[in-house]
Amino acid sequence: MSAVRRILRSGWLTTGAETLAFEQEFAEFIGGSTDEKIRTLAVNSATSGLHLALEAVGVEPGDLVAIPTLTFTATAAVIRYLGADPLFIDSDESSGNMDPQMLKKSAKHVMASGKTIKAAIPVHLGGHPCDIRAIRDALKGSGAAIVEDAAHAFPSSTTDGMVGTLGDIGVFSFYATKTITTGEGGMLCCRNPFYENRMKLMRLHGIDRPVWNRYNGNAGKRPWEYDVSAPGYKYNMSDLAAAIGRVQLRRANDFLAMRREIAMEYNSELANLSGLHLPDEAEGHAWHLYIIHTDDTVTRNRIADNLWKEGIGSSVHFIPLHRMSYWKEHYHLDESDFPVADSLAHRSLSLPLWPTLRRKERMRIIRIVRDTLYG
Repeated sequence: MSAVRRILRSGWLTTGAETLAFEQEFAEFIGGSTDEKIRTLAVNSATSGLHLALEAVGVEPGDLVAIPTLTFTATAAVIRYLGADPLFIDSDESSGNMDPQMLKKSAKHVMASGKTIKAAIPVHLGGHPCDIRAIRDALKGSGAAIVEDAAHAFPSSTTDGMVGTLGDIGVFSFYATKTITTGEGGMLCCRNPFYENRMKLMRLHGIDRPVWNRYNGNAGKRPWEYDVSAPGYKYNMSDLAAAIGRVQLRRANDFLAMRREIAMEYNSELANLSGLHLPDEAEGHAWHLYIIHTDDTVTRNRIADNLWKEGIGSSVHFIPLHRMSYWKEHYHLDESDFPVADSLAHRSLSLPLWPTLRRKERMRIIRIVRDTLYG
């Protein structure tokens, strides 16, 4: 609350010094000691960030952008914003992420037809890092940009580096349920100065001098002297949100440790239960979600119903896009083309997982799952 009060007293509520400080601190957090500069831009949502990223890499009407079918609709919707078309890819069985082998197969088919894939959006589902090296290899020869949907993956780190910094542009989410939150918000990161400059321009109406710059350090120009050089968007983050983000960022590693501790307790207490498949303890897993899989839909639904009866929520991440009416009908998609994602969706359930989930509550959840399977 003190951070918010400080901004309220400052008299500057929209994008200004606080947002710039948040961007700098976030860049330092994810960049570590790398020699290559990490460039960051705060936005009002990860969806906005994905839109800006695709526009910056040059996605245009008629282009193809590869995405997993097992994802939230925003991953696909931003492609349609630009008049381009999603190319839906089936999932890897163990992680639920985009299957690099299926991506490779689709890329070859697309190239054989005389078309190209302009970009790919691997989604780190539930915080399980995608194999970006394998995805890059699958796209070899296409020239496709890799835009990481890292909405679930902060602060995930692998031997290759921080997730979200492994592709051409990374997009993080600070939505209310994420490891750190600004209520609504997100962050873009890249190393390419062209992408940074384009996204910065398009983030706020295509104006060449943002409001903060015009009223602070005017470079000899009056505040109203600016140019509109592109039909941009309204995707900036407010200083109020950034103030919350800065406080949250200082606790990011603590929040991750708490999430991991709960996930490991689930793994220990639910191990070796017949008919229940637990998530992999992958390197760098951010544990945004704890996704279990049952042998069938009936058992999955029974667990969810029994949790609900005791006032405990659960959910499915996600119903694949090939089953959603718009995507299914517009692109004539069929479940048989995505057997792995379809199967995972029918058998998956996300159990409650957040840093302040008390041990008493966790043990209730574990008991209900056990009783459902063996009761």
